[in-house]
Amino acid sequence: MNTCVPYSALSHLECSRCGTGYDARQVQGTCTCGAPLLARYDIERISAQVSRADIAARPPDLWRYHELLPVTDARRVISLGEGMTPLLPMPRLGQSIGVPGLWMKDEGLTPTGTFKARGAAVGVSRAAELGVPGVAMPTNGNAGAAWAVYAARAGLRSLIVMPAAAPTITRAECAAAGAELYLVDGHIGDAGAMIAAALPGRPGYQNVSTLKEPYRLEGKKTMGYEIAEQLGWRLPDVIIYPAGGGVGIIGIHKALLELRELGWTGQQPLPRLVAVQSTGCAPIVRAFAAGADHSEPWPDPRTVAFGITVPKALGDFLVLSALYATEGTAVAVDDTALLADQRLVAHLEGSFICPEGAACVTAVRLLRESGWLAETDQVVVLNTGTGLKYPHTMPPGEPAPAR
Repeated sequence: MNTCVPYSALSHLECSRCGTGYDARQVQGTCTCGAPLLARYDIERISAQVSRADIAARPPDLWRYHELLPVTDARRVISLGEGMTPLLPMPRLGQSIGVPGLWMKDEGLTPTGTFKARGAAVGVSRAAELGVPGVAMPTNGNAGAAWAVYAARAGLRSLIVMPAAAPTITRAECAAAGAELYLVDGHIGDAGAMIAAALPGRPGYQNVSTLKEPYRLEGKKTMGYEIAEQLGWRLPDVIIYPAGGGVGIIGIHKALLELRELGWTGQQPLPRLVAVQSTGCAPIVRAFAAGADHSEPWPDPRTVAFGITVPKALGDFLVLSALYATEGTAVAVDDTALLADQRLVAHLEGSFICPEGAACVTAVRLLRESGWLAETDQVVVLNTGTGLKYPHTMPPGEPAPAR
């Protein structure tokens, strides 16, 4: 590859709803219509200058895909070694639930212990490159912890608001990183309202709430690139993802479309995408069942899978569009079942996964039982974080599950 080629092929930002273009050289939030902005790249240039072999020769982190990421100068990259997490075969678990071709993308090994580090790495890097002095966000815990840590590494200030019920470890991470941290007695929507009220008093801070800035999504999409590359640029039949704000599933879909446009995955059909939620907070599932293009707020959201406790996602229409476009589906699972599967995964495969990841395993079980999944399907589930952040979900001394 020509070393004089620019680090990023970012061309502009585009509204995900109305298509209006925006200057990517300026700090941007959402479109004037209220919809999220999507980063667009000069795919033709990338295709002419970069090959899959070039990618394979680079260091094993998410920045190996830098032409398809928004940071324009390699010296501006803020990194803790994120990306290229293992894609693990799960033969014993798969056999036990009737899907022998089961794989797990394990994000628990990412810095800060969750996939949120991907979005924080790219989002903070771009914010710092554009001269932002501080970032502010509501969070269910893990995203705030990741953004606080990466902001500290970049020398930026951070303002984080989370529900009081968020995992305790995430508070500790924010405090350790020097974040300005507040707790609210409510859910993430209440935390968002506090952020909105606080921002006028903090000039220059960027609101990096879910999909209210365009670059968290770009970090998350690299999971899609990695899955394809780790499978030899073959695509699985199904990818199953826990959907709260939905950035991960939107990002994976975006990555798959970009890979197709580049020609790196040929004309393979896109994987069917599955959004998994809790029966205690399932706005996307309810909307999908109704064939709707957006969701309605979920009253009194509650689930042990705290990361997916999002009553109304800004990008709900993008999640639903990805499901419809790939002939996917949406599934709600209950807490009792996902906690049982969290323990089963540890017992059969030695992986202590987070409750959100366990929800995906329960979804595989339900979809196989219903016949939506075939025994021959190759299925990738996303474990979005380490179970070590949720020790209360697997207390010691409980009997092992039946094999």
